[in-house]
Amino acid sequence: MGALNSVEDVTQTLASQAYIADRGLSTSVYLALSLGRPLLLEGEPGVGKTEISKALAAAFNVELIRLQCYEGIDANQALYEWDYTAQLLYVRTLSSEQAKGTEALDDLFGERFLIERPLLKAVKAGNRCILLIDEVDRSDDEFEAFLLEVLSDFQVTIPELGTIAAETRPLVIVTSNRTRDLHDALKRRCLYHWIDYPVLDREVQIVKARAPEVADGLVRKVASAVQRMRRLDMAKKPGVAETIDWARALDFLGASNLDAKTADETLGSVVKDRDDLDLVRESMSEVIK
Repeated sequence: MGALNSVEDVTQTLASQAYIADRGLSTSVYLALSLGRPLLLEGEPGVGKTEISKALAAAFNVELIRLQCYEGIDANQALYEWDYTAQLLYVRTLSSEQAKGTEALDDLFGERFLIERPLLKAVKAGNRCILLIDEVDRSDDEFEAFLLEVLSDFQVTIPELGTIAAETRPLVIVTSNRTRDLHDALKRRCLYHWIDYPVLDREVQIVKARAPEVADGLVRKVASAVQRMRRLDMAKKPGVAETIDWARALDFLGASNLDAKTADETLGSVVKDRDDLDLVRESMSEVIK
């Protein structure tokens, strides 16, 4: 993975991938790259936590390895599994004399039957990849403790094959939507940055970078409307991703302006909850100005 020599280099590199980062986020990424520390990003859904990993992987031309966390995920699903079906078929094809030999047994537990999951792939790839551990707050305490061990040593022990250690550490980005608090032990091993909703001018800049086909005036109207929506008592406040979706939807429909009627017809692009839809429609005069 290429080296970046300053915070400004990080900002420019991300901008080349249409990701507009403020100085605080660029500084956190620069330190994570320079110090070899995982970076924990927290913030509301849709503010760009996952997208920054994609932008960095594209900028450095390395593989993005994503471990999507969910309730009930365990170590096997994150590390590796044996392809038992293929192993069984292999055993059946062996003659009885071959099956008695240790060579056949060693082959049975060789890498050809090993299914690599994201963490093992990242250990093998080292700094030729970026490891994204996405929405870690969805996993349980036991899995978080397991992650802690892997992130500390960055090596994996497979009883049949031995210990596999990373030659170089990849950049690790961990994201959380704060559906639950993470343990202090995990936070201590990471650099931390909170990604907040952007101010109006920055949100306009982000939408322009992501949807350059949309007219400037419409972009600002959409971003302003979304900013006002977030002041309402919504269950699910729209993120920047929804702002981009709304701008693109309006542009696709040929809208040159955002008025109450057009907004009402396209609210499904930006509001994703029934009660929130009712609330926004009741407050339309406050949202569209």
